[in-house]
Amino acid sequence: MIARGFPEGFVWGTATAAYQIEGSVNADGRGVSIWDTFAHTPGRTLLGDTGDVANDHYVRFREDVALMADLGVTGYRFSLSWPRIRPNGRTNEQGLDFYRRLADELLAVGITPFATLYHWDLPQELEDAGGWPARDTAYRFADYASVAHDALGDRVHDWITVNEPWCAAFLGYGSGDHAPGVRDSRAAVRAAHHLLLAHGLAAPILRSGEGRVGAAPNLYAVSPASDAPEDLDAARRVDGLQNRFFLDALLKGSYPVDVLEDLEPFGFDEAIQPGDMGVIGGPIDFLGINYYSRHTVSGLPDADGHVATSPFAGASPWPGAEHVAFVHGGRPVTDMGWEIDPEGLHEILTRVAKEYPAVPLYITENGAAYPDELVDGECADPERVAYLEGHLRACHDAISDGVPLKGYFAWSFMDNFEWGWGYGKRFGLVHVDYDTQVRTPKSSARWFGDVARHNGLS
Repeated sequence: MIARGFPEGFVWGTATAAYQIEGSVNADGRGVSIWDTFAHTPGRTLLGDTGDVANDHYVRFREDVALMADLGVTGYRFSLSWPRIRPNGRTNEQGLDFYRRLADELLAVGITPFATLYHWDLPQELEDAGGWPARDTAYRFADYASVAHDALGDRVHDWITVNEPWCAAFLGYGSGDHAPGVRDSRAAVRAAHHLLLAHGLAAPILRSGEGRVGAAPNLYAVSPASDAPEDLDAARRVDGLQNRFFLDALLKGSYPVDVLEDLEPFGFDEAIQPGDMGVIGGPIDFLGINYYSRHTVSGLPDADGHVATSPFAGASPWPGAEHVAFVHGGRPVTDMGWEIDPEGLHEILTRVAKEYPAVPLYITENGAAYPDELVDGECADPERVAYLEGHLRACHDAISDGVPLKGYFAWSFMDNFEWGWGYGKRFGLVHVDYDTQVRTPKSSARWFGDVARHNGLS
């Protein structure tokens, strides 16, 4: 019996990213990405792990698609590898052929492909030319978008331009915890603007024909640790840079005034040229939301419980809020140390629906890492089932409250290279033995597939 049914046509999907699963980094003309360089730099990733082999998905994609079909999902969100498609500024047909084959395989089993153009793997030669702090990178992204759409637009109709631009900008160029590992707040704020400009330039290209386009910021519910003025201001600053900076730009075509003031010491206004905000705030067909947890923050000087953003936390990824401490709110946590808060997802969904122009929404990432182990060939992960069920209940509540939520993509389809954490954290619905590449669906995969087939929670 289905106690909480979802609307007809609701998309039940899983998600991955190219560098985290594909491997084959030297195959068929692929170029070098900033994550190749970063992961091969000593001390940057846990145990020196790299994505050189990862899940060998470039070779095993048919096996993986068959497994998705067996689970019963109806959508698959994957990312294109920019250096596989446009190494050194030239079009690589062999790289495009891989994504043609992947899309064909998905369509053959009734799974809708959702393609993300940028999931953090900037070609290294573009980083050498200035990276995202350089305005020209946004225009090179538009060139890449045009090539991808021309090659795949007959198969892929749902496009996501940039994934989690906050991470790409502020972890990549602010704290240095992500590739390219730069620690420069002025560079980080310029990168954030140019990532959004890249979205705006690519969006009309991807919308041509039958294309539908959106972006996927990572959003957090944000709470002050107390009613103290310092804590309230800390929450304003973090909410501004994490949420409103991106939502206002994408959906209103402007940046929040208070955030502009916070970023003034870093020369942010110098990056914005006339007409930029009209480009960034141009029409989109949906908004993706990546949600994992809540931020509880304090601006008091004696606040403790600071949460690092990676195992090798560097400088602050919060320009204008370097003094803010991230404190635990007393909730249970995942293996990442992230607090579990489904209510925060409901809060984010209803807030976007209430405060911004109406646009269809998708949960483009939501999931949890746990220390999963195989026992007699099986992997039971009841904690992940509980996490997913709680967040799906929050989604159902939001839909009941009038939120136009059209789909949900669980992160991730299978265990993979988890950026700075290497292979030390498992987010997958499917267990991967990295020595043998054997895939084993966890109990959460079977549970999620049952939800997808019944279009609701029993």
